[in-house]
Amino acid sequence: MNTTASTTTNLRTVALHWTDLHEAAGAPTQYGAFGLGLRGYLARLDAADAEQIEYERHQAAHLRAQERDPLQIGERPVPVRLHILDTMRLVEAALVQCADDIAHAVQRAPIAGPTARRTATHPYLTQREADIAAADRQRRAELAHADLVDPRRWRYTGRRTASHAALWLLARVQRAPGPCRRITEDEERRIGAVAAGAAARVERALDIAAQRRTLEQPCVCGGLIDVHGGEGRVPVAHCTGCGRIWTEGGVIAA
Repeated sequence: MNTTASTTTNLRTVALHWTDLHEAAGAPTQYGAFGLGLRGYLARLDAADAEQIEYERHQAAHLRAQERDPLQIGERPVPVRLHILDTMRLVEAALVQCADDIAHAVQRAPIAGPTARRTATHPYLTQREADIAAADRQRRAELAHADLVDPRRWRYTGRRTASHAALWLLARVQRAPGPCRRITEDEERRIGAVAAGAAARVERALDIAAQRRTLEQPCVCGGLIDVHGGEGRVPVAHCTGCGRIWTEGGVIAA
C-alpha cells in the first residue's frame, strides 16, 4: 500500500469509527479485548506497564469522584471508560492541530468584498453606468460571501471535531477542489504520520485490529513473551524461548 492510500485508509478509519468511540465510552468494559484480561493474569511479568498503571490511576480517581452521599436523590451517572475518553481526547487534539497547521499553510484567505465608490468625487455620468456598477458590486459581494461560507474551508472556530478534521485532511490528501492549493509531499507526510497514530489509537481502543506486542519483562527462562490478539479474539501470550503459551485461563502449553 502506497503512502497516500495508507493515509487515506487511516483518515477514513477515524471518521467512520468516531461514533463507535462515543458509544464505547459509556459501554461496559470488554474484558476479552486485546491484552486487558491477559495483562491482569501476567501482571507479575509486566508490572512496569506504564499504560496500565496510568489507566488504573485514572480509574481510581474517577471512582472517587463518583462517590456520593447515599442520602442524595437520583441515579448515579452511567460509568465511563476513561481509556476510551483519553483516546478520543488525544486523537481529536492531534487531528485538529494538524488541520490548523495545514490550513494555515495551504488555505487562501477569503475573497475580499467590493468597496463603495466615492460618488462625491467620482460621480457616475449616466444612470445606466450607476446601474451596471451596482450590479457588479452585488455580484462581487455574493461571490465573497459564498467563498467565506464555503463548506470546504477549514475553520478555526465552530465544528472542530476529530471526524471533521479527518475528512478535511482526507480532501487535501486526495487533492479535492477547494479554497486551498495542493499540499506538498512534506505536508502529506505530516498528515500521514498524524493519521497513522490516530487510526492506531482508535483501532486499539475499539479492538478492531489484530495486534502483537512484546512484553518488557521476559519469561523465567529468559525468552521474550509475545502477546497476540485483537479483532475480538481472546489474547494469547507465547514465550519465544521455552515455547510456553498462556491464555486468560492460565498456562495451556509448556
